Amino acid sequence: MIRPFLLSLICGLALTACSDPAATARYAIAPQPAAKTLPNRLGQAELREVSLPQYAAGQEISYQTEDGALRSTPDNIWADDPPRAVTLALARQISAVSGATVIAEPWPLSEGPQRRIEVRVEQFLARADGVVQLTGVYFVTPAGITNGRDVMRSFDVTVPVAEGGPAAIAQAQSAAVAELARRIAQLD
Repeated sequence: MIRPFLLSLICGLALTACSDPAATARYAIAPQPAAKTLPNRLGQAELREVSLPQYAAGQEISYQTEDGALRSTPDNIWADDPPRAVTLALARQISAVSGATVIAEPWPLSEGPQRRIEVRVEQFLARADGVVQLTGVYFVTPAGITNGRDVMRSFDVTVPVAEGGPAAIAQAQSAAVAELARRIAQLD
């Protein structure tokens, strides 16, 4: 039996694919609107490019079907290179919620960063049960001669996908990145 979410996802992807064979739909992973709500625990920090699994780093939007397979279609792709898009959205989101200055590498300012952040994503997937799951580990380390301690934290973020289709997946993945940014900003 096909779950309602999976059925709507497959139908949404099929309709998008059938609507205009020459048109490729592009979707963005974008920072969520945010206001500074957390203390600045990072200062100036350089964010290394986020490491994504191969299926999440490709141009096509991947999703899981009920049989466990990961599928995609060339008609629905990311608007930007996924590692770059996730890195930029994460840096902007951490800065927005905490007031920290978080910039994606390479560091462009004359005064170096106080910390470096590295994020290794193990899973970033729109699962067949209607949830986007973002799991992995992040590291925050002192940069240069700055005193401080190393921080290493695992994360497991889940966000429901509101409806089927690639736009809903992109929105849920953006929300998952925003939640990860909040956790990194808190060193949580």
